[in-house]
Amino acid sequence: MDRRRKVNKDKNKKKQVLIVVLSVILLVVLVLSVFLIIKKSKNKDLNEEESIQVEAVIDQEEPVYNKSERIKKLEELKNINPEIVGILEIDGTKINYPVVQAKDNDYYLTHNYKKEKSQDGALFLDKDYDMSKPSSNLLIYGHNNIGSTEMFSDLIKYKSQDFYNEHKTIRYTTLDEEEEYEIISVFLSRVYYKSEKNVFRYYYFVDAKNEDEYNDYVRNAKEASLYQIDATANYGEKLITLSTCEYSQANGRLAVVARKIKKEESNQENNQ
Repeated sequence: MDRRRKVNKDKNKKKQVLIVVLSVILLVVLVLSVFLIIKKSKNKDLNEEESIQVEAVIDQEEPVYNKSERIKKLEELKNINPEIVGILEIDGTKINYPVVQAKDNDYYLTHNYKKEKSQDGALFLDKDYDMSKPSSNLLIYGHNNIGSTEMFSDLIKYKSQDFYNEHKTIRYTTLDEEEEYEIISVFLSRVYYKSEKNVFRYYYFVDAKNEDEYNDYVRNAKEASLYQIDATANYGEKLITLSTCEYSQANGRLAVVARKIKKEESNQENNQ
């Protein structure tokens, strides 16, 4: 009898131990479950917070830039020829052409912007102009062929001050913006011999090495102007120089120089 009691007692102890062990396991499982639920909840909150932050960043971005019709046109033209870098326009003239830039200043003398052979060539930016800087002066060449009305033939109209008075600005469109330039000088020149000293070789000026060089160019252009123009340019302002043949002298040239109008200036004029 005592032996049986002892056996039962041992069995009860084992049951109690098993119950304790199972209880501990259950408690651990419950604790882990609660921990995982809390962690999952925190992660969800964090993800939602990050999502809100991302949405906030998107909301803070500037509105999508609306491209102008001219810039869209330039993009289309670049599909025809990647060397097209801009579009030049002058009101009151036929000048409304793509501008190209090659590795030399010869190719587009005999080819149009589509790279087709043409005696009128194309308007082309000097090969040394550096888009990445950018350089100080957009020096653009174009033919004025006798008997032709294409390219820069109409640029000769600027020999008349009356024409200048009615057409004082030049528009130049790039992929980045539509730029407007105010004319500061119109002058006659020629291609000088290397032996000639102290002459104004405007066709060499693309990028000013310093302020003095920039100011010298502007001063020489103003002094050579065919008529008085009050507008001028200050160091740091972007310039554009249009150059073409002019036949009043051997190797004659006509040049039109203008400075870029700042956006705030343009806005002020529009508000007046």
